[in-house]
Amino acid sequence: MGRSAKYTAEQFVDAALELVADRGPSAVTISAVAGKLRAPVGSVYHRFTSRDVLLAKLWLRTVRSFQLGFLDALRRGDGLEAALYTLQWVRAHPKEGKLLLLYRREELVSGPWPQEIQSVAADLTAELDSAIKDFTQHLFAEVSKETLLRTVFALVDVPYAAVRRSLLAGESPPIELDDLVSTTYQSILGSLP
Repeated sequence: MGRSAKYTAEQFVDAALELVADRGPSAVTISAVAGKLRAPVGSVYHRFTSRDVLLAKLWLRTVRSFQLGFLDALRRGDGLEAALYTLQWVRAHPKEGKLLLLYRREELVSGPWPQEIQSVAADLTAELDSAIKDFTQHLFAEVSKETLLRTVFALVDVPYAAVRRSLLAGESPPIELDDLVSTTYQSILGSLP
């Protein structure tokens, strides 16, 4: 009978998150992740074939966590709630927010997604794109380059810009930003039927 694992894959992913949040993506090495938990390096390699796979799993877990609430608001037709969700999520998940909004995927995983992760990443991207297009169709009765640009600007670009400065400073986004994001959303999309 084999020994039960002392460390879970989630613990290694959590350790990688801590390293990224504290010191950036370059701080994440297999030995640094193992050291964070005082685990043998082999334990990390037993669960992840490479640093890229570990960071890709961290990225996907973070994207999935964020997208749950964001997509729920969009599917209910509440664009303002979706826009404000970014600020609320970052306040509740500051380390994950830093990972998702300050670093590009390419800074974490060099080259293409590891093969074992590609389909999960493609599914998450397709789900987001579909929800934004459906919301745009609902709002404008058409999906064009212009309507998508307006929708993405109000739902994604404005909230991202609102939280970025706070994340860079290591602070929680001030509550006053909610009013600014709401006002901007209303001026871009609020007057539509």
